[in-house]
Amino acid sequence: MEERARSLLLRSRSSLEADIKANYLMDHMISDGVLTADEEERVRNKSTRKEQAAALLEVLLRKDNRAYISFYNALVRESYGDLASLLHPALPQVSPEGEKSFSDGGTALVQMMLSEGGVPQRPVVFVSRPSLLNQVRAKLYLLQTRPGWVTVYGMAGSGKSVLAAEAVRDHALITECFPDGVQWVSVGQERSDLLGRMQSLCFRLEQSQSPETCHRPPCSLEEAKERLRFLMLRRYPRSLLILDDVWDSSVLKTFDIQCRVLLTTRDRSLADSVNGKRHEVAVESGLGEDKALEVLALFVSMKPQRLPEQARSIVKECKGSPLVVSLIGALLREFPDRWDYYLRQLQRKQFKRIRKSSSYDYEALDQAMDASIQVLAEDHRQLYSDLTVLEKDVKVPAKVLSVLWDLELEEVEDVLQEFVNKSLLFRDCNQRPYLYYLHDLQLDFLSELNRTRLAELHTKVVRQYQKYYKTESPVSGDVESLYWLRFLTYHMAKAGLSKELYSLMFSLNWVRTKAQLMGPAHLINDYVEYAAKLDEENGEVRGQFQEFLSLNGHQLEQRPFPDVVQLALSQPDSSEVYRQARMQAQHRTQKGALYLDWVNKNSLESLSRLVLQPHQGVVYFACFSHDGSKIASCGESKTLRVFKSSSGEKLLEIQADDEEVLCCAFSPDGRLIATCSSNRKIKVWNAERGTLMRAFDEEYDEQINHCQFTNTRHRLLLATCSNDKFMNTKLWNLNKPSSQNTMFGHTDAVHHCCFSPDDEYLATSSSDGTLKMFEVTSANEWKSIAVSDHFSETDQETGVMVTCSTWSADGTRIICAAKNAVFVFDVASADLVCEIRTSRLSTVQFCHACPSSQLLAIALSHYAVELWDFESNKKIADCSGHLSWVRCVQFSPDGSQLLSCSDDQTIRLWETKKVHTSSAVSLKRDSDALFTNGDITMVTADKRNCLQVLSGHTGSVVFESEKQESRIHCTCICRQPAVVALGRKDGVVKAERLTASQFLRSIGRRALQMLSSHRAFVLALGLETGTVQVLEVPSGETLATLSGHTKTVFHCQFTEDGQQLITSSEDTTIRVWKWQTGECLVLKGHTESVRRFSLLPSSSSSPALLSWSFDGTVKVWNMDTGEKQQDITGHHGAILACDVSPDGRRFATTSADMTAKVWSCESWELVLTLNGHKECVRSCRFSGDNRRLATGDDNGEIRLWNMLDGSLLKVCCRGNKDAMDSQHGGWVTDLHFSPDSKVLVSTGGYIKWWNVEKGEALQTFYTTGANLKRVHVSPDFTTFVTIDNIGILYILKKVE
Repeated sequence: MEERARSLLLRSRSSLEADIKANYLMDHMISDGVLTADEEERVRNKSTRKEQAAALLEVLLRKDNRAYISFYNALVRESYGDLASLLHPALPQVSPEGEKSFSDGGTALVQMMLSEGGVPQRPVVFVSRPSLLNQVRAKLYLLQTRPGWVTVYGMAGSGKSVLAAEAVRDHALITECFPDGVQWVSVGQERSDLLGRMQSLCFRLEQSQSPETCHRPPCSLEEAKERLRFLMLRRYPRSLLILDDVWDSSVLKTFDIQCRVLLTTRDRSLADSVNGKRHEVAVESGLGEDKALEVLALFVSMKPQRLPEQARSIVKECKGSPLVVSLIGALLREFPDRWDYYLRQLQRKQFKRIRKSSSYDYEALDQAMDASIQVLAEDHRQLYSDLTVLEKDVKVPAKVLSVLWDLELEEVEDVLQEFVNKSLLFRDCNQRPYLYYLHDLQLDFLSELNRTRLAELHTKVVRQYQKYYKTESPVSGDVESLYWLRFLTYHMAKAGLSKELYSLMFSLNWVRTKAQLMGPAHLINDYVEYAAKLDEENGEVRGQFQEFLSLNGHQLEQRPFPDVVQLALSQPDSSEVYRQARMQAQHRTQKGALYLDWVNKNSLESLSRLVLQPHQGVVYFACFSHDGSKIASCGESKTLRVFKSSSGEKLLEIQADDEEVLCCAFSPDGRLIATCSSNRKIKVWNAERGTLMRAFDEEYDEQINHCQFTNTRHRLLLATCSNDKFMNTKLWNLNKPSSQNTMFGHTDAVHHCCFSPDDEYLATSSSDGTLKMFEVTSANEWKSIAVSDHFSETDQETGVMVTCSTWSADGTRIICAAKNAVFVFDVASADLVCEIRTSRLSTVQFCHACPSSQLLAIALSHYAVELWDFESNKKIADCSGHLSWVRCVQFSPDGSQLLSCSDDQTIRLWETKKVHTSSAVSLKRDSDALFTNGDITMVTADKRNCLQVLSGHTGSVVFESEKQESRIHCTCICRQPAVVALGRKDGVVKAERLTASQFLRSIGRRALQMLSSHRAFVLALGLETGTVQVLEVPSGETLATLSGHTKTVFHCQFTEDGQQLITSSEDTTIRVWKWQTGECLVLKGHTESVRRFSLLPSSSSSPALLSWSFDGTVKVWNMDTGEKQQDITGHHGAILACDVSPDGRRFATTSADMTAKVWSCESWELVLTLNGHKECVRSCRFSGDNRRLATGDDNGEIRLWNMLDGSLLKVCCRGNKDAMDSQHGGWVTDLHFSPDSKVLVSTGGYIKWWNVEKGEALQTFYTTGANLKRVHVSPDFTTFVTIDNIGILYILKKVE
């Protein structure tokens, strides 16, 4: 051994002796031929593990360079990466001749690369199959210059995995074709853990490149696929990915990333579903007689020709199965004189015959397995039987079996080693701790052998778990914890332990633990899979937990992981989920935690049944299969996805195109799915396997907008339409590559097409302003309706685009959408039957008629879905929840469900019978709140442009005005009793008295009681026309109508005594009104709109006003004279926020120039400039003790500053970006300190509370909508009120 290597070995001796297990390392060194059996025996004879390690190192120090390399490779294989790194600097350089002398045919370089990539080591007993090996290597050489797939296929137990591992154990192949490494992924039949395996692969690749960098694990298969694509194509472009034991074509699509792949499978057709060049190698089902004899000879350490005559008969009975031959060989190694005995066992089949439930064609497996088990000690036979409960393709750590068997870990490892030695069990050494698993054939054998004891064996698993984890579930996230979280419910169900299953799955603690470590999809599948059992106990509670997960799954995917208790507090008060969350919140609050109860949530109903986020990007279209059991979706991600409509479980994912996929459609029998894309391609896919069935000729010049199959099976056609001017609508026969017919008539793009219920006609909707109906048989135009004629001339000048059309269930009505209207026409006469007009500020994106009723679903650009009865022209329901434009709506074939998809990347499912017009009117975000004696008064406008006054913790409406002619833009409450003000835009002043009946709508006895308990007070409203109104509530009397502003009133505020009202406007002026007389003082000086202002505390008789504007200036005004006292400049961009310190000595400004500045209220000089933000600084707030300033920017970052010297104290949210690529879900729009200055609350995409001293988040409340403008905070910091962008009011109360 080189002196350098020997010296490093001696220096590392203490570390090696402290950690290594000599027994595991010696297996590899013996396989490499650098350690003899006598040397192994001497080491094993040492009494302790440390003494064995020391003895092994003594032997090693007397060896040569090859032994050092073998020892190093053994450390790598056994996951002693830290120890291997100690020895790596002195790794000797071995000559090619020396390298080839390794018994497995690989060099030190190859062994290191394969070990690091997780490639299994060569079995202790190995027989070369040179012909097959050369075939596989020849195919791999074809991947040298370009990506592709090599498929090694054959029956179970035929040695595919060993062959794949052996093929890459070749120095020339690795250095010439795959110098960037080889990565091995064991896939198996169970797909649920595929994300975990991809996460491990990404982690392995990222650690190899930069071990010091910590990457967040991908949270979804899509993200993992993109991460892996980047790593394989950018970081390791000349590497090989080996996928072992693949069962499902959808798995291959997850790895279809244009890299080099070797896969082993039992189904040779799987690779048909992927892109790229494909090669195949078939593995014969069994070993030939000579090879099988060679295996037996290796086990018993004899030459094949010297084997007894019984050997050939045993091989014959084993029928060439490598697995069965290995089982018998392992037995004969321990009992070399039992050749006759094992032959008789195989021939007689007199021991308990096992009727095979497996599809594997190996008749001798049961005899070989039984013979192997019989030689075990009685107690070990029982332990082996316990393995019957394992799932196929699932590997378990020894710690799980330690719990099951109630043995010390070291004892368990000894037992497992015996099972491995007898080929009764397999060990995965590629990670620590080691994982153990059974071959499918062995598991089938055990399941049949113990078929009458299955419930008993599963019960044992559950009881041992309960004994070990008495107080709480495992939460460490290691492989042991993941096993219990994944399979405990499975064991309970198989054991028939219904009460235990209820107790577990109806527990919020279990939901939190499993969702955090495994994600919500596993949990939702559990509730769906075990629904029948759970419903026997309480179907209502099961539904509550399932609904909670279905509607919050997208939140539970986030990292950092949200507080499940806080999420659950938003559930209805009657829910078991809420009850448990409330109890836990109260308990944790006593220990200093912060929780918020959404006290008015019961006034709202969650109408969505399921919320899914299937794509990364906009979801353009989604549709039901014709039996309603599946949903297909497509979008910006260029993929097509199919999932169950009951649970959202993904069934299929296809990389459907290189460009955006705009539409998809199921065939009537559900076996096919058509897609069309922005790159003019039309494709038809097998809906079960995802294989491409037909790609039609490209006949369009522009993007294809929509596709639809006929409704019935007897004449299967596909209709498509495009942005082409004339040849824009075509019919396709699936048996022909080109179109069957082209419909002529439109003169501009056609956006949508649909068949009549009887498939006789095709309706088309176009940008030319018409709706046309064509005969399907002849392709002739049948009728044309000029939809544009139903709009005003002004609308027609801007163009009328008919976006879509739909047929009524009986085919007598044709319905279409254009601009903000929906028109219902009689098909026979083409006469207009009724017209539905939606909000003038929105457009109708899509409409769909229910196949079983007169309901019509309408998708709108203002994030809403509406349901109408199109015969009575009456709105039936509002479906709110989407956060962006709704692209598509569709009823299920039976009309029981409705789906909607949106630009917010989600698909929502609604139960048609449960949706209705909500009693809670959608509110606007500009609002004011008054907290008095523990009560809340809230004033705001709703989306109908009516003023609403809400009171109490339930947010009950106590006053509602008539609809205002001009849009209400701002509101405020007079803090003195009896006054309210309104702002308008028309500049007219009017004063009139209105009766209460004109403004007040009766809402029941409870509301009247609330009104009678309130004293009168005054409100102000600022309108878009520039007008300001002052009202008395609850009488509804207009006290004053003030005009003067010429543009929108942005902000209004009463003075403390209530005698003056101050307003600011887009017209650049500020007005100080003596609203009772109409007198007005106009403050002019700003050159751009004035959005806000602030009253300065003043001890003098002349109060001062501080205003700021987009013109980048701050101005100070004398409110008595209107004189401008100060004109302050300093920012290089628009001023976005300002705050005056509680002591009135300073004020702070924030700007689009990414700075904040602090000014003196005495000298009006600049005191501090605060730099550091990377985006516009949008909000600021002084703490109550005047010592700190909080600032928030458009990137979601909050900074806390010391007001003594301007130093940065803390940065909140650093580095924790969310799915919206912000650190707060959007801009930080408002900030408030608690009275003791210890807690900060902020708004952005959601609401967050912060520990001021530490800069750490205390709690997050996720609103249904987003883009919060501000939050109103009670003086005692216990109540928080805000409104989101879809108009939902949140009254949040601290849990105490």
